[in-house]
Amino acid sequence: MLAKGVTLRGLEVFEALAATGSVAQAASATGLSQPAVSQQLRNLETALATDLIDHGKRPMRLTPAGLSFLTRAEAALSQLRLAQSELTVMDLAHLSALSIGVIDDFENDLTPRLVTILADNLTRCKFTLTTAPSHEILQAIADKQLHIAISASDGAMRDGVLEYPLARDPFILVAPKGRIQGDDRLAALHNLPFLRYERGQLISRQIEAHLARQKLELPDRFEIGSHLALMAMVARRIGWAVTTPLGFMRAGRFHDQVDAFPLPVKPFSRTISLYASADWAGNVPTDVARTMRQLIQTHMIEPALGKLPWLAGDLRLLEA
Repeated sequence: MLAKGVTLRGLEVFEALAATGSVAQAASATGLSQPAVSQQLRNLETALATDLIDHGKRPMRLTPAGLSFLTRAEAALSQLRLAQSELTVMDLAHLSALSIGVIDDFENDLTPRLVTILADNLTRCKFTLTTAPSHEILQAIADKQLHIAISASDGAMRDGVLEYPLARDPFILVAPKGRIQGDDRLAALHNLPFLRYERGQLISRQIEAHLARQKLELPDRFEIGSHLALMAMVARRIGWAVTTPLGFMRAGRFHDQVDAFPLPVKPFSRTISLYASADWAGNVPTDVARTMRQLIQTHMIEPALGKLPWLAGDLRLLEA
């Protein structure tokens, strides 16, 4: 039996504090007030009869006991969230056909989990899943080749298509490990080429439009169609790039060779949304959207905040 005072909310608050090192950021991440965050932590430490955080240091640091407890707490929370997501889509057995397109940013982690959950609930259904870049997914939903699409939003309204926002994915700067030391990030990158996404991709158009609004002109030398190839080039110290936390997390093999920072210009973000044909309005798209939010939170946002805690409050779910 759990000790009195060990609550799910307390574990979530402790996880957020460990990721951010700040009561204010933990409050933003959990939707609680700062006094409520502090009280939840006190209750948890009292129940466990030990200090989890060194309260004399800023930013907060975990005690040895806190580090040990965090590993177990994160594992427990991850399993609870996964169990919740697997129960969300309850009954799709009435469908005779379902075609879904998913942005290729998710193919490493989220897409395999989503397809497994859906397959368990589609007992008598012809099921098709496609992964592709956002601009191709959006065109397919507009052409009625898909029932449901999960993609970065381009902000356009489409006849006969409904949009369900899922997550806010802010743009960040990635550079070779150790290249940036001071606060003037652009100066540190002055002699290093800018690596662009291939211009036909939606993410490239969004980045280029924002750089133009900031009147930032960068030499046009590299244009890369593959996200992993672009991140490999950053890791090899060939250049620097602008990407998003979801893109950064997809390239985990390069994390020890790259650094990530807030943009050195005005911040901006993209929205990840679920699109559905209007004649599919109802439980199916809303259930799939709810499942995707939970999967994104557990398998993308939380690991990203663990590596880049300064994104707390910016990288977040969007409710319908």
